[in-house]
Amino acid sequence: MKTSRSQQEQTRRLIIRTAVDLMTTHGYEQASMKQIARTAGIGDATIYKYFPNKEKLLLAYFALCIEIAVQMAQETPEWEDFDLQESLQRLIDLILELLLNDREFVAITRSVIQQSPLLVMRDQVPGQALLKETVIGLIEAAEQRGEIAACDFKNLMGNMVMDYLLALISYWLDDDSEEFSDTTHLVDMSLGVFVAVLKSGLVNKLTELASFMLRTHLSRLLQHGGGLGEIIAAFSHKRRKAL
Repeated sequence: MKTSRSQQEQTRRLIIRTAVDLMTTHGYEQASMKQIARTAGIGDATIYKYFPNKEKLLLAYFALCIEIAVQMAQETPEWEDFDLQESLQRLIDLILELLLNDREFVAITRSVIQQSPLLVMRDQVPGQALLKETVIGLIEAAEQRGEIAACDFKNLMGNMVMDYLLALISYWLDDDSEEFSDTTHLVDMSLGVFVAVLKSGLVNKLTELASFMLRTHLSRLLQHGGGLGEIIAAFSHKRRKAL
């Protein structure tokens, strides 16, 4: 009997929740895929249809938190009236609130990632696409309201948010201040700087300056010969001869 998407999603979340609980109780190495499957009440082979290994399960947990946080943010009363900083703050706060329930598991995940950093470098981290899409949408809305200057690098900004979030989570795990007040202060200050930069249009200006300097420098090299100009000319000559 074919399972519906809704049933598949329920099973996926059940597996993730079971893995979080078992790894928190017994440790990452001790919680096997077979144990997770049996505790979740599914077949030993079924779990591999959802997750090929425990590493993917770790990352899937964060993707699920991001998915839930985005949905909760968008359901916030008067969400569309929030300015850019308020929207980003709300989104980050929701993610951290969800992680708080499983802080010990998040610490375990950090240890695993520190031992195998390629986990977050091989492919796009699960959840990154949704987080990026959401942040780009918030930036575009802020542009349309005239809240910030036009930004030509929304895609880059969207990609940077996941790096920011991972660094912030690591800081939060080490934060022993009362009610994580240091993390709250860091989020407030960092988002304030981020929005201020977007308002000023500084990113576009710096990029234009770098582009101008590069074009000018290349032009001078080509005009006066030597250096890069000779290399380019020699390469072009060899290419013509080869053809």
